[in-house]
This record gives sequence, C-alpha cells and structure tokens, in this order.
Amino acid sequence: MAKIKSTRGLYPIPEHQIRWVGIIFFIIIHGIGLIGTPFYIRRYGVTAAEWILFAVYFVCTSMAITVGYHRLFSHVTYKTNALIRFLLLFFGAATFEQSALKWSSQHRQHHQFTDTPQDPYDISKGFWYAHVGWILFYKHRVNYDNVPDLQGSKLVMHQHYWYSLWSVGAGMIIPMALGFWMDRPLGVYIMTICLRLALVANSAFFINSYAHMVGSRPYDKKISARDHWLGAFLTNGEGYHNFHHKFPNDYRNGIRWYQWDPSKWLIFIWSKLNLAHDLKRTPNSMILAARSAA
Repeated sequence: MAKIKSTRGLYPIPEHQIRWVGIIFFIIIHGIGLIGTPFYIRRYGVTAAEWILFAVYFVCTSMAITVGYHRLFSHVTYKTNALIRFLLLFFGAATFEQSALKWSSQHRQHHQFTDTPQDPYDISKGFWYAHVGWILFYKHRVNYDNVPDLQGSKLVMHQHYWYSLWSVGAGMIIPMALGFWMDRPLGVYIMTICLRLALVANSAFFINSYAHMVGSRPYDKKISARDHWLGAFLTNGEGYHNFHHKFPNDYRNGIRWYQWDPSKWLIFIWSKLNLAHDLKRTPNSMILAARSAA
C-alpha cells in the first residue's frame, strides 16, 4: 500500500492503482525541463527562434486547455467555428492532458460532485492529490454518459480515438521537426517540449488544488472553490474559481475589467472578429443575489 501526503494526513493508494508510466513521464518532463533548461542556456545560449517557438507553444497549449477543453468543450460557454475547434483540439492534445472528451467528462463530474468522494480531484484528500495525485492513480472510472453533446462531434471523437497520434504529433513530432529545421533540436526538446509541458501541466493542476484552498468565497461559501488573484495569474484567469463554480456556464471567470482573465479576453476578441458567438453571461442580478446570500 503506497501513501501520498495530504494536508489532512496520509491518503492510502493501493499499489495496483499506481500509474507508473504517468509518474515516470512527469519525472522526466520536470527533471529535464526545470533542471535541464538553465544548464542548456548556460552551455549553448538560446536563439530568438527558440524563445519564439517556446512562447508560441506555451501560450497556445495553455490557452487550449482553459479556452478550449474547459470553457468550450466542458461548459459550452460559447460557440465557435470548425477551424478554431480544430486548433483547440490540436494544441490541447499537445499538453498530454487526455482527450477533450475524457477531460470534459471528468470535469463535469467534478462540478456535479464537488468536494465529495465522487469528485475526481476531491480537495478533501489534500493539496497534492487534487493537484496531481488523482491523475497518477487509477481511481475513478470515466462515465461518458455526461458528454453526449461531445460524442456527437466527429472532430472531438476523432481526437479521442486517435489521441496518442494527436498528442505525439502535436506535442513532440512537430516541435522537434521545427527544432531540426532551426538546427537547435536539443534546445527545442528541453524547452518547447519538456519545460513547456511541465509549466502548462502545473498551470492546469493549480485550478484543482490552489483554487480550492486559497482565497475568498464571495458567491458560495458552501463549496471549497475560491477566488484569488494569484491563482488567476497562474491559470490564465481560472483562479476566480468560486464565481466559476457558482456560475459555470459563464464564459468569464474574472467578471471585473481589472481581473486577470486572458481566456475571457481571447473569447471576447474572437466574438468581435466573428470567430465566436453565443457567449453566455450571467445576469448581474443573479451575481448580486449570490453575493448577498453568501
């Protein structure tokens, strides 16, 4: 019986539930990405092309999770065209965070059973379990009955059934091909693949851990989800999590103009360019009522 540390003690994990492939994968990307990057920079330096490729892939893949997997596929807070959906699925696969279908199914289960044993990333099991432990252990069976809308999408289902090809192609083969073309394959492997994967993964995981432990609960004090500016900064705007759990169908998380929510801004810009439509917004009267009742 293995055990992982929890803020509420030790949470037991049966040995047969441990996903060793996932654990090794996370050790590799964090080790090579976080430790290898400074050594590489000191030894070889970094070209402008390497920085640009890293930045483009980091922004596109991290936003694909928040704008795509989360706000589009999981909550359908807006609608968009086939090209944008493809790009979100493409860069979402490059994060190696599962297919959009599986990600969305688990996330809808999280909202339905927040803070209960049926919650896939239940914060009551502690910070580390909610942050990464849940994905490294076989614990919850995915019930795809809660994503019938996504199962009706040929593009979503293609990504789901051929996810390994999508993820390896988008997340490794294409960046490495560009790395060889730039004559900097080692730098691209260390930074654009390993470092980027480590940073994007933790950014997404902070939504399940940090955003359920740190901050205020202005809209619903009965749930663990919280609002905090640092959480928003670390997660492309997902840190206004108490609002999100109270009003999950709103395309915004940060509803004030000054609240950091680049995911909201991107969706809004798309709407002005006729690339997105049917943006869902919670009426101010409902927001004020929730604050008063909290």
